[in-house]
Amino acid sequence: MTSVLLLGFGAIGRHVARLLSPELESGAFNLTALVSDRANHRGRPNHGAEVVDLPTLTTPVHEPAPSLPAASSTQSPSPRMFDRFDVIVECAGVPAAARFGPAVIAAGHPFVLTSVGAMADPGTRAGLLAGPGRLHVTNGAIGGLDVLEAAAQSDGLDSVEITTSKEASGLIRPWMSETEAERLRVLRPEDGPLTVFEGNPAEAIEKFPANVNIAVALAWATRGLSSAAPASDSGARAASTDTAPERTDADLLGASLERVRVVLQAVAGQTQSAHRIRASGSAGEFAFDIRSTPSPENPATSGLTALSVARTLRTVTAR
Repeated sequence: MTSVLLLGFGAIGRHVARLLSPELESGAFNLTALVSDRANHRGRPNHGAEVVDLPTLTTPVHEPAPSLPAASSTQSPSPRMFDRFDVIVECAGVPAAARFGPAVIAAGHPFVLTSVGAMADPGTRAGLLAGPGRLHVTNGAIGGLDVLEAAAQSDGLDSVEITTSKEASGLIRPWMSETEAERLRVLRPEDGPLTVFEGNPAEAIEKFPANVNIAVALAWATRGLSSAAPASDSGARAASTDTAPERTDADLLGASLERVRVVLQAVAGQTQSAHRIRASGSAGEFAFDIRSTPSPENPATSGLTALSVARTLRTVTAR
């Protein structure tokens, strides 16, 4: 039996648990979901997972629960809290990925990353790639990344762009002026798409953090070939030479985050998340258009994200 810890049990985590029902029913997986407060999950279906909070997870039953920092705290958890699990899967958002991910990696466990936007931060990126644990980056709500990764590893891509369109009202942010927010509220389907952001993933995460994961996943896939042996999913790397400086995955991702172009568009009445990827270079021209149905747990979340997480977890545990 493989013991799996889900960090977070919101729409994505619950959908992942539903998708893993064959493994749970057969006894191949044992699933635990870590949440900030179990009381908030009473009455919700657990889909075969044991829902626990930090005091429950870290305290033996014969000892009183200690006072632990809130989930939003930046204090790092103890790596020992992960010892009873074979694989840790993050489904809780960028702050949780940044808080828990480096500790999981430091403890030597496999870590499946859903909130890929966490890698836009240099410090978090370094922790996630430091080892000895192995990082597994999910594709999230987009596909075709294996082709683009192959092209990038041969230095065959000069430009990479992703255009994401979402329902207009879901893109309203607190930092927007009343005029900007009202323009999104009154947008009609016949008005067509309204561009609300153009830039790179590193810039996008400041304004639209909830919509940047796929852009960072695209940057990760198209970072190219490092000359150092990685702690991540990408396979063997070429050895560095005496004349060429060593290029790590962290270095390459930092450069790729500056190169990838992101366009975010608002579309009134759009029920599906839509992504258009375009890339070109000496390897050729590539175009992918993805429209994914909403998650059954939350219509505001793409169902493809949980499908990607479940597929990544199955790949990790099959090795």
